[in-house]
Parts: sequence; C-alpha cells; structure tokens
Amino acid sequence: MAIKGVSTISSHPDRVRMLVLETDEPHPDTKHEKGSFGDILNELFRKAGENHNPKLGIETVIQYAVEDNGGKVPEPEDIGHDIHAILITGSKYDAHSDVRWVLKLIRFIRQIWIDRPDIRFAGICFGHQILCRTLGSEVRPSKDGNWELSHTPVALTDTGRSLFNLKPSDKHIHLHQMHLDYVVSTPSPERSDLLNAGTQVHVWGTSEHTGIQGVYIQKRLFSTQGHMEFDEKMVRRQLELRVNAGTLKEYDADEATERADWIHDGLLVSQAVLRFFHGDDDKIA
Repeated sequence: MAIKGVSTISSHPDRVRMLVLETDEPHPDTKHEKGSFGDILNELFRKAGENHNPKLGIETVIQYAVEDNGGKVPEPEDIGHDIHAILITGSKYDAHSDVRWVLKLIRFIRQIWIDRPDIRFAGICFGHQILCRTLGSEVRPSKDGNWELSHTPVALTDTGRSLFNLKPSDKHIHLHQMHLDYVVSTPSPERSDLLNAGTQVHVWGTSEHTGIQGVYIQKRLFSTQGHMEFDEKMVRRQLELRVNAGTLKEYDADEATERADWIHDGLLVSQAVLRFFHGDDDKIA
C-alpha cells in the first residue's frame, strides 16, 4: 500500500519531509476553513521554516490512520527513505485503549523505531501518549476526572529552555491543552527493550495537572502534551465537540473558553520540533 495524502513541495533547497499520521478529524468548521490536522500542521511548520536561519522548507505527507473510520495505519514498508520524521496528531480516542487500530499503530511505531533509526518521532497529545506507551510508559485518565483545558502555563526544565532557545530566566511557555488522560511515568530502558541501557529520557516541561508535558530523547523523540497547532477558534470548537459528545461538562468548557484567545507559544514549539527534525539540536543531551 502506498502512503496516501497530500505532499506540499518546498521552495527551499534545504527541507524536512514529514509524515503526519492523523488520528482524528477537526471540527467540521475548522476542516472547511483550514483542512485536516495534517494541513493545519503543514502550514504551522511552513511558518516555522520561514523563521529558521537559514530558511528551511517542509514537505508534508498526510495519512489518516483511524481504521474504525475509514483510515489506514501504514505498514512499515510503506515508509520511504525520503521520510525524515513522523508526527502523530492529537485525538479524541484513548491512547491507553486496546482497540485494534491503536494496537496496530503501536506495532507500527515499534517496527519503525527498530528498523529506521534515521526517522525522528514527534507527537501531540494522543501522539505524545501513544509514543510514550510504545516506549513502556503507562497512560491513564486523571484520577479526579479533571481535564486540562485551553491556555495553560507549562513550567520548563533546563532541557526545555535549551530546546526552545530561551534564557535561564524564562520559566514558562503557554500552550493550549485538551486532555483528560496523561503519561504517568517517563519511558525508560528498564520498561522498554526499544531503549538502550543508558538512554537519557528528558521531561522538558510540567504543569499543575500533568507532570510530563513533553519528552525529549536525543535524535529520536520530541513530544508535547499541549497543542502547538490550536488557535482560539479551534479551542472553542474542540470544546464544543467534547461537550456535545458528553465527555466534558459544560461549565468546565465555559471556563476554558474564557482563556481561548490568550497568547500562546505554538509557533515557538513548532520551531523547536522542526529544528529537532532537521538535526540542529543534536548536541542537546
């Protein structure tokens, strides 16, 4: 099976070719205005590339992976050697579930991790959680049933400040959140045969709700619980979807909506992930 989707050709000679595995669809109004999550991320990374010095191009191949809804998890042999990176999107589905397509996605990640050490992974929300689960972490819902929603401060570790090119005095970034589940513990060689003994696994940020806001493994993984791709409209619409689905209380959504237009650091995070894909930060241990 050939990878399906759309490829956006870069005008810059130096570029990153990224496969976006979509694990959900955006609100219908967002999809009408901006396209799928892969299209939205392609545009965000295009902006990140324009801010790179020198300018860096992005080519995006998109594959919808939810097999219960007409998608397809690719086979490892479908991934050509022109792919530099794989990014897994957020989703309304549970990364801790054992539904068939989720388990198939875990097997795919595992095989690519083993067979293609040249490929770097990134994940957003569900993507962050499923990558950590594949590497041995536990993922579960918040014990108290509380969601982390909308504009949220994320306290940075030293690794986080290095990844985002920030000063020691910069203590936080801010990202939109949309999750009940969280990663309980970091991946480690003790919990996964995919990580060699001595592999350094770094948490780059924490929040009051979520102790592991992102994970960094040199040359292999850069994940984020927060949504770099969200804007005010998307936040409001995703909240609406969850209220309508009965998974989120209306008063929680109303409170989160009040912060939807606050300034956030999605572009800053996308620039850091693009540098990671390109290998600029390989010196960060």
